[in-house]
Amino acid sequence: MRISAGNLKGRKLSSAKALRLAKKRDELRPTSSKVKESIFNIVGEKIKGTEFVDLYSGTGAVGIEALSRGASAVSFVEADRKRAELIKEMLKDCGCFERAEIIKSKAADFIKKAAGDNSKFDIIFLDPPYHGGEFEAALSLLAEGTLLNDDGIIIAEHTSKKKLPDETGKLLKKKDYKYGDTMLTLFRKKQ
Repeated sequence: MRISAGNLKGRKLSSAKALRLAKKRDELRPTSSKVKESIFNIVGEKIKGTEFVDLYSGTGAVGIEALSRGASAVSFVEADRKRAELIKEMLKDCGCFERAEIIKSKAADFIKKAAGDNSKFDIIFLDPPYHGGEFEAALSLLAEGTLLNDDGIIIAEHTSKKKLPDETGKLLKKKDYKYGDTMLTLFRKKQ
């Protein structure tokens, strides 16, 4: 895994550890380089100075890329202890640890707690396991709209076989981007 842009451009992340972790846990499906690049092409210069959330962080590559490209802070939400430790190591290696928060929690629990704390974010990226009900549960909680700043966005990575609703709660779907079996769906708050 390599950082593709920003002040850490070209830096290689601890991929050997990440690959060993992925082999031990078949459910880990890191975001491909092509899709990761597309996420940040969608966001563009708006990444600078943002509060970014990487739900279901996995290897942490998307959140670290956000830091490299200018996000002021990234919250890495990861339920697996070993993955959270790996993210912590990579952040320290990259010199980005002070701008990051690693939350060892299930995504739904984080969303509920952050909403209760009146936390606000500019960009929320979620990439839950493609199979299972976690995606629907997380999107339903995010649809309440309490975590997103008024001009913020949610980017959901999911299988292209799953069509997301045009409207859910306080969120409107703005656009779908398809990359083979992967789809990125962009949501904004209703105005």
